Formats: sequence, C-alpha cells, structure tokens
Amino acid sequence: MTKLYFIRHGESVSNLITQFAGSLDMPLTERGRAQATATAAFLSDVPFSCVYASDLTRAYDTGKAVADSHGVPVYPTVQLREIYAGEWEGKTYSELEEQFPDSYGVWRKQIGLAQCPNGESVAQLQERIRACVEEIVRRHPNETVCIATHATPIRVMECVWMNTPLEKMHTIPWVSNASVTIAEYDENCVGRLIERDLHHHLGDLHTVLAKNV
Repeated sequence: MTKLYFIRHGESVSNLITQFAGSLDMPLTERGRAQATATAAFLSDVPFSCVYASDLTRAYDTGKAVADSHGVPVYPTVQLREIYAGEWEGKTYSELEEQFPDSYGVWRKQIGLAQCPNGESVAQLQERIRACVEEIVRRHPNETVCIATHATPIRVMECVWMNTPLEKMHTIPWVSNASVTIAEYDENCVGRLIERDLHHHLGDLHTVLAKNV
C-alpha cells in the first residue's frame, strides 16, 4: 500500500481578501505560514519519503515546511496546481457573482459541472490531478508521501476515492487551510479515502474558505 497525505495550502493573501486566485501565484499570509508550521509539527511522526507540491508559492511553501521538518526533498509539480480559472482569476467572489452570474452560479450550485470561462473545467482539473497522483503512486510503491496542493484538487480527488460522480461533487465540503486528508492506494493504483480535513491541530489558527466560493 502507498499512503498519501494531502495538505491544502495555508491561508494565502487571496484567501484573506476573498479573491479567486486559481493559477495566480499568491503567497501565504503570516497566519498561513504559522498554519504550515503547525501542520508540519502535527505530522512529525509520519515517515514521509518525500513531498510533492504545487509549484505555486502558497502550496510549495506549505509543502516545504513539511519537507524541511522531515529532512526529505520537496518536488515542485506544475500538475498539482489549482484550477486554471481563466477570466475569473484575480477577481473577488463578489465580483464573480456580479459579472459571471451564470457560469459562477454553476460553480456555486453544482461545482462538478463548472467551466471557468477561457479556463479549465472541473472535469479537466480532475483528469489532470488524477493522472499526476497516480504517477506519484507508481513512483513510490509502499511508501508514504506528502502532497501539498489546493482546495479544488483535493475535492475532485475525494470524488475519485468515493466513486462520487462530478454531478454530485457539490455534496462534498471544502477542506480547511493547512488541513490533512489521507488516502491509501493498493498495488492496482486504486485509492480509498482514510481521513479528510483533519484540522484540530490548528486550534485558533483554523481558517476556511469564504461562504460565496
């Protein structure tokens, strides 16, 4: 079995200002850096062989906190980025509600069917993330690996692990900043969800996405 610990990045500047960052490279806030440190400490006894991280700063720095605390390498990985949101990138959630009522309405109500204008669809994101994760599993049989990524990638992978069609993805809640979600893969590269959104270790540092995302 290969065990994967998925970490959503700590609070970013975009989270703080309720901005849809997508593939924009936004840094962690001071709280986000503290969250990453707390999560690294929480996972101190987990025998990671390495860390893979989205190359976007907010996720990479979160993953690096874990890698540094464990003395293992961290591999920046473009395929682990958040969804490329096209025309939505950099806009606040309120602006999206005003300027893209139809397409953003689908995101809000039935996210699995959403298509970012001139960007990726959620279905395309799922294909990208799933392929990347399965390649990591093939590279690391019977190892324990940390993957630092973003909220939507974790959510689409939960659909994979639970055999939930994208039409029902809206029934799966967002995970918190710097939370831990654990999956296990067998020798046939079939994964199953073990734990999701572990965040009790964050205490007063706990933060979540705004309600209108």
